[in-house]
Amino acid sequence: MISIKNAKHLQDYKIKIEFNDGRIGEVDLKETITGDHRPIFNQLKDINLFKNFKVEFDTLIWPNELDIAPEYLYFQTFKDDSRLNEQFKKWGYIR
Repeated sequence: MISIKNAKHLQDYKIKIEFNDGRIGEVDLKETITGDHRPIFNQLKDINLFKNFKVEFDTLIWPNELDIAPEYLYFQTFKDDSRLNEQFKKWGYIR
């Protein structure tokens, strides 16, 4: 099971994430946050609120209690690495 060990806000909607399998990468969540029109995401469109996350329960959590699945963050971080396609298929992120 994938989990997040550490994370650091870089700029805008970009976060550097260290996963429990030793991989470290950068994820840009701009499209995820700004493209989702559910009310819970509205607060995070403000960068000052977005960067106020913490690592808890093996993933990123914001003060409004929003969390994003570590598998989704892993996929978004490494989606261009074709070696991981089988795992991404199992998780349902690609076909």
